[in-house]
Amino acid sequence: MAATELGFADRAAYLPAADALVLSDLHLGKAHASSVDFPLNEGTEMTDRLSALLDRFDPETVVFAGDVLHTFTTVPVPARDALDGLTDLVTDRADLVLVRGNHDTQLDRVTDLPVHDSYRLPDGTVVCHGHEEPDAIGERVPRYVVGHDHPTIDIEGRTYPCFLYGPGVHRGSDVLVLPSFTTLAAGMTVNRMRGSDFQTPFVATPDGFHPIVRDETGDETLRFPPLGEFRRLL
Repeated sequence: MAATELGFADRAAYLPAADALVLSDLHLGKAHASSVDFPLNEGTEMTDRLSALLDRFDPETVVFAGDVLHTFTTVPVPARDALDGLTDLVTDRADLVLVRGNHDTQLDRVTDLPVHDSYRLPDGTVVCHGHEEPDAIGERVPRYVVGHDHPTIDIEGRTYPCFLYGPGVHRGSDVLVLPSFTTLAAGMTVNRMRGSDFQTPFVATPDGFHPIVRDETGDETLRFPPLGEFRRLL
């Protein structure tokens, strides 16, 4: 499946062949852990955005691709409430799959849903968080969808969350890197990044990845040449 066959909106990707919506790096509890006096109600904000995505794509399956939670040791009440609200929203309309990220040491404790280290969708796509490679999958994987690095890109002095799509870049498999779903996480600006700058092992050679940026105002998906070529234009 080429990147042009995928749907993109508000930091999430829709895979039509699997009828699945995938988003990553919610980092629930980050607002509560911040030092601001009146942190954003991230539960309401994310619920509204996710509800709009469900209306747009009407997926059979929704996958949270890791770092659902932010803190490693404790889960504040607002984060639990936010997770409960998002879970109720999705399970009323679709199947919800939770994938474990490196931050999700407490996720099993605050949800009744199973938590997977990786998850294979009906079209063969494997979703994992991306902080490490999953255990041996067996058959060839056509595509990995990962998060973890929170990619952004600077274009003409403005910073945008971006997707990165690399055809055949990981042992012959395509890789799609998602931006963080939370708007509170700091992004990693990919303009000048090399393979050693990425934390995920799925991006060893970023020059082959195409940046994809959503213009939500214009409801337009902007697809750019691979980074190795696009850098010269920035």
